[in-house]
Amino acid sequence: MTQDKFKTMHNVFDNFTNLTLFKLISQGHFEGLEGPVSIGKEANIFTAKKGDGKVIVKIYRLEACDFNRMYDYIKEDSRYINLKGKKRKIIFAWVQREFRNLMKAREAGVRVPTPLTFANNILVLEMIGQAEPASKLKDEVPKDKQAFLDAILDNMALLNKAGLVHADLSPFNILNDREKPVFIDFSQCTPLDSTRFEEFLTRDLRNIHTFFKKVGLDVDIEEMRAKVTRFQRPETKKELRRTALSASSQ
Repeated sequence: MTQDKFKTMHNVFDNFTNLTLFKLISQGHFEGLEGPVSIGKEANIFTAKKGDGKVIVKIYRLEACDFNRMYDYIKEDSRYINLKGKKRKIIFAWVQREFRNLMKAREAGVRVPTPLTFANNILVLEMIGQAEPASKLKDEVPKDKQAFLDAILDNMALLNKAGLVHADLSPFNILNDREKPVFIDFSQCTPLDSTRFEEFLTRDLRNIHTFFKKVGLDVDIEEMRAKVTRFQRPETKKELRRTALSASSQ
């Protein structure tokens, strides 16, 4: 590791995070961080050595997260109650929520990184890619755009069938893994019983529609919606629309 990379890595850690990293290393989940994949406002993502391969280590920054945004997503989740104003607990719940959502998505057949473990503000994931992490869709437009879009919609439909919506799906949160999409970043993923489920689904569809239209595909957003919601029962669709209308009028 270069001196600059080492400095970048350790400038984003506090003592609590370093202790959590040491705990995960001592438990054998990985052998040591290699270098940053991305350094964001809320989370820092690194590759880490694990035997002959690599894993991804996602570390949420304890002092720089947007706690209000996190709480806004998590407040309707019955698994996480009485968290308002408890900043550190919100982050820990956010990490656990991503782990659990990834597990549920994977069980439903959605192409996601396998979640391996988590502790406090750190999540360990399968690395998608070969020698290096796969590129994000925003950075690597697929050769067969229509096939890639169809695969995205199929994965969204499987997630929808499992009673979840990603709620932040965009070219920033989809990897291009050898011309196949892989969804990432699941902390904000929201269950069907949320009053904002329909709002989030519409936003996800709009983000995907905008990207593929920009790269030259003639796509219809209502046809996309029909494909994504094809597993929903008619009464479920009616209830979601009714809930969305009620929420928007408040």
